[in-house]
Amino acid sequence: MSEQNKAAKPPQGGRHGGFGGGPGGGPGMRMPAEKAKDFKGTLRRLVRYLRPRQVQLIIVFVMAIASTVFSIFSPKVMGKATTKLFEGAYGKMMGVAGAEIDFGYVNNILIILAGLYLFSALFSYIQQYVMAGVAQKVVYDMREQINSKLERLPLKYFDSRTHGEILSRATNDVDNISTTLQQSLTQLITSIVTIVGVIVMMLTISPWLTLITIVTLPLSFVVIMLITKRSQTYFVGQQRSLGQLNGHVEEMYTGHRIIKAFGREKNSLKDFNAINEDLYNSGWRSQFISGIIMPLMMFIGNLGYVLVCVVGGIFVTKKVIDVGDIQAFIQYSRQFTMPITQTANIANIIQSTIASAERVFELLDEEEEVPEVAATLAKRSAAAEEGSVEFRHVQFGYKPGELLIEDMNIEVSPGQTIAIVGPTGAGKTTLINLLMRFYEISGGEIVIDGVNITDMKRSELRSKFGMVLQDTWLFNGTIRDNIAYGREGATEADVVRAAKAAHADHFIRTLPLGYDTILNEEASNISQGQKQLLTIARAILADPSILILDEATSSVDTRTEVQIQKAMNTLMHGRTSFVIAHRLSTIRDADLILVMNQGSVIEKGTHVELLEAGGFYADLYNSQFSGDDLPDAG
Repeated sequence: MSEQNKAAKPPQGGRHGGFGGGPGGGPGMRMPAEKAKDFKGTLRRLVRYLRPRQVQLIIVFVMAIASTVFSIFSPKVMGKATTKLFEGAYGKMMGVAGAEIDFGYVNNILIILAGLYLFSALFSYIQQYVMAGVAQKVVYDMREQINSKLERLPLKYFDSRTHGEILSRATNDVDNISTTLQQSLTQLITSIVTIVGVIVMMLTISPWLTLITIVTLPLSFVVIMLITKRSQTYFVGQQRSLGQLNGHVEEMYTGHRIIKAFGREKNSLKDFNAINEDLYNSGWRSQFISGIIMPLMMFIGNLGYVLVCVVGGIFVTKKVIDVGDIQAFIQYSRQFTMPITQTANIANIIQSTIASAERVFELLDEEEEVPEVAATLAKRSAAAEEGSVEFRHVQFGYKPGELLIEDMNIEVSPGQTIAIVGPTGAGKTTLINLLMRFYEISGGEIVIDGVNITDMKRSELRSKFGMVLQDTWLFNGTIRDNIAYGREGATEADVVRAAKAAHADHFIRTLPLGYDTILNEEASNISQGQKQLLTIARAILADPSILILDEATSSVDTRTEVQIQKAMNTLMHGRTSFVIAHRLSTIRDADLILVMNQGSVIEKGTHVELLEAGGFYADLYNSQFSGDDLPDAG
């Protein structure tokens, strides 16, 4: 199936259009001026992932409150020790009779403080442990949904987007959501509880000092709102540019040999620099603007801190409050500023997370393949033989309202070899895509073995086909596993038998590890011809009723081609075969030749019949041997 993905080339609507960034002028002006399309809706949808884990979230919330409360009480308790030390030292200094420092009392305070900090740390640990499980379970479910969704998406989705863009949504964006849930959510809870708790504790010490501290709040909130509103635009641009960069890198390094062969390194680098420039511009702007929050919040906090110190000092001299209380209050004022700063940072992170979540949900909301039937609705009629194929008034277009195929009628008997020829873009590969239901037809019906393919499960339909395409596809694994991919449960003997039939056994055994040789990601550690032999062996092992061959021997030498052709003739015997022909000399013996042009079958017949007709096929055939500049056959 993956080979077919590579072969299908519908209109892609400017697949590379994303490389240059959005509209605008020079550097720094190319950021898309847009925010999350539906911030509240995306946030609500993200929260729904947490609902099944309400119990764990309650535990997290309780542990966060407990940890914060124990932490908040500590300055007040420490203030009592400070007051006791101050009173004893001041009494001695003033010569008060019997004045001394009550170290027993101070020791008890220190023991209480140690207990408070210990319990605070314990509750914090439990909170982080439970929340880590919740976050990972959420993204686990999300990744499962993405993987399941990708399996249900039609081929046109993958043909119109770069692999890197899709991977970015499934990896970078999901990781961003995971980090926010695991870290930022607990920080947000802790920060809110800390703000409330600190205000309560400060009120118990001095309402006037509390009022001075709280006066700085409106200024803090104004700063947060202004910055987060501005940074959201750049976070969206950053995530988009990251997806485009991944797509470009994946494409360029996959095809690096072609790029070098055609000397297009400068063009590739130019495209990369354009995307990298976009990513840099949006990245530094988003990070810079979000980074401004911390120094601004510290500045506002320090203003309040100075006022508290001055007014607090006056209160102590007038004996309105104890010196320990002013020390505790100063600590609280510091604690009060920190969670506000954290909340501001978290608000910024949430902006980035919502942008990532929106991209993930866009993927999950993509239009899926037409739902398949639960089981084959119709059984093969007794009159229909295995391997029969019929196109009945088939219509198809890649874009709505733009038909490529208007009225295709083909009838293929079991065991026939059908060659499909025509110039580039005639619709040869499109016909195969429709046959295997990679794309849905716009009208008419395709019948295989007497059953409409829409009445079959896709897995059952595709199990009838074996494919050997010009563009080979092998995965990272052993040669044995790549051949065995053709049929589930294949034995070692089956694999070797298929390799021998494809004339691949000899070269496999000359490799140091034989069938255990590991192919790398692009299978570049074996030759193109050897890769083709392995894909042929895989098709032979599948033992299908219908074969699809796309110039399967084009990448091998002449001697090997003769051997493979013999093996393919044996494989094709008694099976219906569709051969997309590029070299017309290889299809002279085909039972039926379909000549396609602009999505329609304009001629059909045997090789001899079509030559005698002197039409389009005759021109194509003669051009391959006369050297005339006539339409290409491939």
